[in-house]
Amino acid sequence: MASAPPPAPGPPKPPPRRRALYPQGLRGLKPGASPGIEPHRLPERPPEGERATITCIDYCKDRAEARRIDDLDAFLAAHRPEWTSVRWINVDGTRDSTAVKALATKYGLHPLAVEDLMQTGQRPKAEAYPAVGEHHARVFVLLRMLELKEGRVYSEQVSIFLGRRTVLSFQETPGDVWDPIRARLQAEGSRTRAQDASYLVYALLDAIVDHCFPILEHYGDRLADLEEEIVERPGKHLVRQVHEMKRDLLALRASIWPIREVVHALQREPHECIGDVTRTYLRDVYDHAVQVIDILENYREVASALMETWMTSASNRLNEIIGVLTVISTIFVPLTFFAGVWGMNFRHMPEIDERWAYPWGFWALSVVVAGGLLWLFRKKRWI
Repeated sequence: MASAPPPAPGPPKPPPRRRALYPQGLRGLKPGASPGIEPHRLPERPPEGERATITCIDYCKDRAEARRIDDLDAFLAAHRPEWTSVRWINVDGTRDSTAVKALATKYGLHPLAVEDLMQTGQRPKAEAYPAVGEHHARVFVLLRMLELKEGRVYSEQVSIFLGRRTVLSFQETPGDVWDPIRARLQAEGSRTRAQDASYLVYALLDAIVDHCFPILEHYGDRLADLEEEIVERPGKHLVRQVHEMKRDLLALRASIWPIREVVHALQREPHECIGDVTRTYLRDVYDHAVQVIDILENYREVASALMETWMTSASNRLNEIIGVLTVISTIFVPLTFFAGVWGMNFRHMPEIDERWAYPWGFWALSVVVAGGLLWLFRKKRWI
């Protein structure tokens, strides 16, 4: 009887997945790929439910108008009002590649900047792009915006393009810290309305940096509460909280520390889109960034010291417990000796047959010895 033919070999098994060495946002990078992303190479349609929210604010010294853009194609096809001196377009939702493609094509954004815009997890930076061919002169600023919501800190990547009369800002999700700036743009006599587009970028950066202070205040209060609880009740659950605090402060450091370099680069970089007035005000942002970093480094040192404080408190508590147990053991050593002597099975012990032997011989002697030891320990301040 002929044997059955061997089964056909199946598809080769994929190699075991390894842990990614790059951040989540950099997995799209391919070795040897062409640098940058041309706008026409972006997908035509955004993912389901990922449509961006686009707002536009046109303003000059005497007037300001804000509106939401529902028809992006019609908006880009129309000319801006003649009275407008600065236009600020804000996009909430960078996953909407259709909106990014339309704006990048309209305003001639550089492919390298578009690539940084579309990839999350980028390091904050500031780069100047001169006007070359179809690409307009721009200053590209990328940094992270921090927000405190329900006791938790959330971080998102923000990309800002500065032109001569136009500012484009892209955010990953709706919601930001720029509502006070929008209110100032609507107020008559506002200094922001009287300046150029670069001053608006300064105001956006200043709001991001200043919003770090309430976040650091929140962590300062948590550190104070943790320190008080560790000193009074050094429980094991506090170790986890201290480690979480150190991890959060480390994440904050990675987001805040590069801001100083970004502001410093904007100060020293000569570019036609950055005015002299803005360079002067950028010094204030730089000072605030340095102050935020100093506070953050102090908090990191306090968090590291909290772990040592917990270990010291736990060691002191253990020493107290051991001291109490040692005193109790020392008191019972002579009592154990007396019980062992009177408990020996000897027939001829002089005091065994006496009526006073048990109450006055054993118990009275035990009480006197125990009381004497307690008095001695208290006199030497051991208890």
